[in-house]
Amino acid sequence: MKFEKRDAAGSPAPQEDKQGGNKPVVVYIMILFIAAFLLMALSFFMHQRSNTEALGELQNSVSTMQEVQANQEKIIDLQDKLAVAEEELDRVNDKLEAYQEEQEAAQKALELENQAMRALYTLQQQYLTLDIEGCAKTIQEADDAGLPAALSDKSEGGVTSPAVRWQQLKDAVVAKTEK
Repeated sequence: MKFEKRDAAGSPAPQEDKQGGNKPVVVYIMILFIAAFLLMALSFFMHQRSNTEALGELQNSVSTMQEVQANQEKIIDLQDKLAVAEEELDRVNDKLEAYQEEQEAAQKALELENQAMRALYTLQQQYLTLDIEGCAKTIQEADDAGLPAALSDKSEGGVTSPAVRWQQLKDAVVAKTEK
C-alpha cells in the first residue's frame, strides 16, 4: 500500500516536471536544428554563389583561350600563306634574273654583231679606196676581238651574207698583200 500511495501521490508530480522540463529542451533543440539548418542553407548558397563566380571566370578563361587559339590558327594560316607568297616571289625573282641575264647576253651579242658589221663596213670602204694596209689592220683588229664570228651566215634577198662577204674581202686583201 505504501507503494500505491507513493504512486498516487508522488508519481504525477515528477511526470509533470519531466514533461514540462522536456518542452523547453525540445524547443531549444529544435531552434538549434533550425539554426544549424539555416546556417547549412546559408553555407550552401554561399558555396553556390562562389561556384557560380568560379564557373563564370572559367567560362571567361575558356572563351579567352578559344579566342587566343583562333588567333594563333589565323597567324599560322597567314604564315603559311606568307611562306607560299615568298616562295612564289623567289621563283619570280629567279625568272627575272634569268630573263635579265638573257637580255644582257642578247644585248652583248647584238653589240658584238653591231661592232662586227661596222668592221665589215669599214673593211669594204677601205677595200674600195684600195687602202690595203688599212684593210689588213682592220682585219687583224677584228680577228683579235672575235668579231667575224658574230657576223650572220644568213643571206637575205639574194644579197651575200655578212660572214661570206667578210671572208671574200679578207681573201682579196690577203691576195693583194702577197703580190
